[in-house]
Amino acid sequence: MDIQSSFNLIAKEYDENRKKFIPCFEEYYGSVTDFAAKSLNKRPALIFDLGSGTGLLPSFWLSYFPEAHYVLVDLAEEMLAIAKKRFEKIPSIQYEIADYSQKLPEGMPDLVLSALSIHHLEHERKRSLFRMIFTTLSEGGTFVNYDQFCSGNEESDRKIESYWIEWMKNAGISEKEYERWRERKKLDRECTVAQEIVWLKEAGFKHAQCLYLNGKFAVLSAEK
Repeated sequence: MDIQSSFNLIAKEYDENRKKFIPCFEEYYGSVTDFAAKSLNKRPALIFDLGSGTGLLPSFWLSYFPEAHYVLVDLAEEMLAIAKKRFEKIPSIQYEIADYSQKLPEGMPDLVLSALSIHHLEHERKRSLFRMIFTTLSEGGTFVNYDQFCSGNEESDRKIESYWIEWMKNAGISEKEYERWRERKKLDRECTVAQEIVWLKEAGFKHAQCLYLNGKFAVLSAEK
C-alpha cells in the first residue's frame, strides 16, 4: 500500500488516535509549538504546512498567527477533507492535493511546517526537499519539522520501539489500529536527528537545531 492510500484509509480516525500513538503528544504539539512560535524572527504572513493531513499541526499554530495565510498540502484527499471541515469558518486557509516533495506551492512563505510526514521520504528526496524549502523561504524565514527519527543504533532503536509499542497498547489502541500502524511503519525511512541537521545546513540553513527530543519524536528548527 502506498502512502496516499494508507492515510486515506485512516483519515476519519486519525485525530482521535493521534494521542494514542504519541506518548509525548502534549509536549510535542503544545509546549514545543509555544516555544517555536515565540522564537520566530518575524511574524509570518504566509505559512506552508507540508503533509498536513487533517490540519492538526496548523490548528496549534493558528492561535499564535490567526492573521496569516496558510497553505495545507497533502497527497491524501480524504485527510484534507477533514482539514477543510476543521477550518471551514477560516477563509485564510488554502488546500492543495499534491506531492510536496516534487513541487512546493506558489509563493514565498515566512514559515514552513511539517509534522510526521518527511520521514516517509527516501533520504535523497529529503535532501532535495530541504533545498527547495530553503530556496522558497523568505529571508529570515523558518522551517520547523516535527518528525520521527531513528537513533542510529540498532539496539537503542529496538528498545525505543519496544517501549513505544507497550505504551500504545496501554493507551488503548485496538488490534485493528495496531495492525494498520504496523503497515504504515513499513513506509518509514527514518534518519537520525544529527543527520537531518547536517542535511539542513548543507541546504543552506543556519542555526539548524533540535528543539525537542523524546524517544523517536523530535522537533527541528532551521532559519534562512
